[in-house]
Amino acid sequence: MIHRPRYDDWSLPKGKGHSGELLPVTAVREVAEETGQTVTLGPRLGTTCYQVPEGEKVVHYWAARPTGGSFMPSEEVDELRWLSLAKAVDALSHQHDRTLLAGLDGATAITHAVLLVRHAKAGKSERWQGDDDLRPLTTAGHRQAERLRTLLPLFGAQRIYSAPPLRCRQTVEGLGADLGVPIIDEPVLSEDGYVADPAAALDRLIEIAAEPGGTAAVCSQGEVIPDLVATLVAKQAQLQLPDVRTSKGSYWGLFFGGGSSAPLILQAADYYGDAVD
Repeated sequence: MIHRPRYDDWSLPKGKGHSGELLPVTAVREVAEETGQTVTLGPRLGTTCYQVPEGEKVVHYWAARPTGGSFMPSEEVDELRWLSLAKAVDALSHQHDRTLLAGLDGATAITHAVLLVRHAKAGKSERWQGDDDLRPLTTAGHRQAERLRTLLPLFGAQRIYSAPPLRCRQTVEGLGADLGVPIIDEPVLSEDGYVADPAAALDRLIEIAAEPGGTAAVCSQGEVIPDLVATLVAKQAQLQLPDVRTSKGSYWGLFFGGGSSAPLILQAADYYGDAVD
């Protein structure tokens, strides 16, 4: 919680996006500016809407874990407090902030995560004359890959896995270079591998989530991801996903609880489309 002397209120960190800035980038930047904390994003918590003199204000929130930093008072924020949920509900000044905290309890149970990425744009398969597995990213696809290179680390990506096609590997190779980690081939998560054995692909995704080393980014294909996510949700979660989408260059944040001796169970699934809203 932060105290803003201008309004003399206690609220949750938030702020306005810069021109052209994607919302997850805004979230991480604003938390750092207001609290001094670097964070790793987790599941979405939802949005709040309320009236201000300029009209309706909409704020998007994520659960996040601090990874470092220290608070320095400023004219904008002069005090910071870490409180339990129960104490925060009593201390927050605004009802829209108190309502938001209702979803935080489940988010604190997250222990593992997978960022399931659909490869970026690679042109039309019917226009490609060679082996389809060698079809490369287009110029637009490389732009999408650069955007993913910025976004996936915000969610803690530390390990990288990819279906074998070149367009999948190219989508995450910039991220791999930044992290200094290898890209591990996952044939079972390709379209051919998934058609051959969907159950093995689902088991492998959960195995990847459970492996040590932090959050995994997994790049796959459009004929895999919707069915894989829908099957995972149906088997494990009490989630309502009316439309399991997967545009090129998009990703799903899949957040699990459990581990060690307990099986991993899906707790949240968030979709980030091509616009990454």
